[in-house]
Amino acid sequence: MSPSHHYESAVEKAIREAQERGQFDNLPTSGKPLPGLDGPDDELWWVRSYVRREGLSGEEFLPESLLLRRQRERIDDAVANLRTEQAVRDHVEDLNRQIKRARLVSSGPPVVVRPADVDEVVARWRAAQPGPTAAPPPPRPVVRRPWWRRRRSSE
Repeated sequence: MSPSHHYESAVEKAIREAQERGQFDNLPTSGKPLPGLDGPDDELWWVRSYVRREGLSGEEFLPESLLLRRQRERIDDAVANLRTEQAVRDHVEDLNRQIKRARLVSSGPPVVVRPADVDEVVARWRAAQPGPTAAPPPPRPVVRRPWWRRRRSSE
């Protein structure tokens, strides 16, 4: 083998053959710089692009203690659209059960979140609810006179 001939791996051969067939022509990013090359070096660029591409909020990756703290801070927003007081109580009690369980068997940072006071959350929820609207007056009954009386009264 001469120095000008080199070994071509199966991958290199497949790429070369695809180029010869024109499979790489007219790609959407053809002739454009790769995105992110001009920015600062970021070791976690692939994680950030994955989170953005999959539409994740990033909260899924938080430790349980921080996730519970955020849920506790946003409890009023979480119960705002619930219809009944019982649904609000159930939601708050469920969060409190999660907090108590995490305090006992947490695998991450310690959970130092206090359980929510159910009655306080319900009181804030009640205060945020629109007041009762006045019922419209009942419609007046339509009294229809017999046709012969209508004619006389119009004369």
